This record gives sequence, structure tokens and C-alpha cells, in this order.
Amino acid sequence: MNWLLDIIESSIGKKLLMALTGLGFCVFLFGHLAGNLTIYGGKDAFNSYAEHLHSLGPILTVAEIGLLVFAMVHILSGIFLFWGNLKARPQRYVINKSAGGRTIGSRTMPYTGFLVLLFVIFHLMNFHFVDKTNTTIFQIVQNAFSDPIYVGIYVAAMLVVGIHVSHGFWSAFQTLGANHPKYMPLIKGLSICFSLIVGMGFGFLPIYFLFMS
Repeated sequence: MNWLLDIIESSIGKKLLMALTGLGFCVFLFGHLAGNLTIYGGKDAFNSYAEHLHSLGPILTVAEIGLLVFAMVHILSGIFLFWGNLKARPQRYVINKSAGGRTIGSRTMPYTGFLVLLFVIFHLMNFHFVDKTNTTIFQIVQNAFSDPIYVGIYVAAMLVVGIHVSHGFWSAFQTLGANHPKYMPLIKGLSICFSLIVGMGFGFLPIYFLFMS
């Protein structure tokens, strides 16, 4: 067990944990988006999807606990790595050049990650931890997205998620050892495509409700 703790406590181990949990969240985002797209089928289709999820009972509870554990591991690993980088380089460079193929996603990962965390809390408070008595999940979503301010917040948050994922997706594969000249361009291309699918897929949902309500 000591070797496992040594790996986890090392920077490489933390990067591996971030990579694995990050890819896990990418899988979750894809599945969550696929389910949310049933909204376009109307309230009956979306309510049926929500009822099917709740009918899973203990399985859904285990999945939610698993996501919470993944989130804690991802966040703590990110904080320790960010803090370690600050201690290793306490003073910023005088000239900040975008060298080495750095992108807005790679430069802003810690900050977009923090904003995503704030949005997840905001999102859960508005959709998960709400009184669902005498109402349906479709009505809850419809009421929330009838507010242009909330729609603006949601769309902006999806832009941030897209930026975060655009770097995090391919970076996770690189951490896991897929850094090969032959495959990395393809993985980076898939990363951009995935970030666009997630950002636009989730981002259009509140706009749809705003104009349909």
C-alpha cells in the first residue's frame, strides 16, 4: 500500500488521478447531454427520461456518490498541482508568451475549473435540490429557463465548460501516455469536436426554452 500512497502523493500520481477522473466526467457529460436532448421531444419524452432515471433507485444513488468522489479527487488533485506550480515558480515571468502551442484552454484551466465548480453548485441548487412536489422536472426546467438572466448565466457557463474540456480531454490522454506524433493530432481534433458538442449541445437548451416559452 505504501507504493500506492507514494504514487498518489507524487505530482505524476495527481496528474493521473486528474486524467482518469476528467475522462470519467467527459463520459458523464456525453451521457447527460444525450438524456437532456430528449427535451426536444417534448415534455412527455423528457419527463419519461427523468422518471426512468429515478426508477433506478440505489443504482442512481451509487452513481451520484461516485460522481461526488470523482469531483473531490479531481478538485483536490487540481488544487495541489496548482499550488505546487505556484511554489515552484513564485514569480511570474515578465513576458508572457504563448509558446509551445499553448491555447486559451491550457492557460486558463485552473480558473475555468473553479468557475465550472461554482456553476455546478448553482445548477444543483436550481434543479436537483428543489421541491419537486406537485410538479415535473420539465416544468422546473421550463420555469428556470424562462428567466433571461439565468439563460445568460447558463450559456456563459457552457462556454467556460467548452474551453475547459477543449484542453482537458486531450491532455488526459497525453497524461495517460498517448502522446504520440501519429495519434495526438487526431486526439486534439476529437477534443475540439467534443468541446463544441458539449458547449453547443447544452448551451442551446436554455435558448430553446427561452424562445419556446
